[in-house]
Amino acid sequence: MHYSRFERVMVMSGILLTGITGSIAERPQHPVVRPGIDVAVTDSLALFRGKRIGFVTNLAAVDSRGVSAIARLRTAGIEIGALFSPEHGLNGSAAPGEQVGSSRDSSTNTPIYSLYGATVTPTTAMLAGIDLMVVDLPDVGARYFTYLATTVEVMKAAGAHGIPVVILDRPNPIGGAIQGSVLDMGFTSPVGRLAVPMRHGLTLGEESRLARSDLAIPVDLRVIPVAGWRRSMDLDATGLPFRAPSPNLQDLEALFDYPGTCLFEGTALSVGRGTDAPFRQVGAPWLDTVAVLRRLRAAKVAGVAFSAVVFTPHLPGDKKFADTLVSGIRLKVTNRRSFDPTRTAVEMLSAIRAVHPDQIRIGGSFDRLAGGTALREALLKGDSPGKIVEGWRTELNRYRKRVAPFLLYR
Repeated sequence: MHYSRFERVMVMSGILLTGITGSIAERPQHPVVRPGIDVAVTDSLALFRGKRIGFVTNLAAVDSRGVSAIARLRTAGIEIGALFSPEHGLNGSAAPGEQVGSSRDSSTNTPIYSLYGATVTPTTAMLAGIDLMVVDLPDVGARYFTYLATTVEVMKAAGAHGIPVVILDRPNPIGGAIQGSVLDMGFTSPVGRLAVPMRHGLTLGEESRLARSDLAIPVDLRVIPVAGWRRSMDLDATGLPFRAPSPNLQDLEALFDYPGTCLFEGTALSVGRGTDAPFRQVGAPWLDTVAVLRRLRAAKVAGVAFSAVVFTPHLPGDKKFADTLVSGIRLKVTNRRSFDPTRTAVEMLSAIRAVHPDQIRIGGSFDRLAGGTALREALLKGDSPGKIVEGWRTELNRYRKRVAPFLLYR
């Protein structure tokens, strides 16, 4: 099999053809779920035959055996005229927020256009000679992740040039639960593109269908669904391999915490960037963990245990407390079904603010992540976590009804 330069890097790293913790033989031999890339090359090749495609992806997008989607399309004889990469670049190693330049694959001479650098939108020159845009990106189930924003820009540009778009869908790795506050469309940004909750419960294919409607994007869109996935299934129930979708989301546990702990990016606390457990812990040198833990344990937050931890961020992308010993609180999910990461984050924010009202610094960037001013204002006002979360209920019910026509899975 022929691999590109980037694919060879992944093979050498033990990532392309083996699991993060071992070989293919150590994973389920017969995954119960087939992602869109598997379905495409076995059941839907007619969509791609004779077309020169632009492929929006990264090397965390793999098939059920752990082979990159790029390799699968090439092996199937599909002509990839250009590759397009999202945040973190094609190999997924660029730091969060780091601009990535365009380049060319030295093995195949295929252009690799960055959509997280000089431009976030495919240009006319990039789309020249492309007959079909194909998107296969490993989304994480949280509103803050930028892969939907990239997909929206691809849909807009492709639609304007009369180019159809095909989404190769993937399971939502943290299942179909819906939690958190719904974004106020006055606060749209790359980390909040649609009026969806913090934990939106959708796949990227479903989000794309919703985006086409909500944003009135005139594009010919088709989603190749995941075979065998149900909304009750987490990634490790599918038999599919896990690949880190970004440098700071290194395991499935971090993905479950992320819809909540990402809010701490808008505070003075570290979320553990530059450590072995980013987004699974938060902290600051001044944090009184004894006092905060006392409050959290009294709150009896469902599905999660809290413990004191110390960590030292090394080269953290957010530059918080670099090479400084930090007192922190580590989360451990004990029951995924009852765990609500957004409720948990509100409990943590409330407890920390009660102990450190002047040091927590819930700032303006917090509103961008929270999707509006309401959460910050409620926390500063001293509203109880229960009251805050209850205030989300009406919008969440409206959201469930609104997205029902766009769902592809039960």
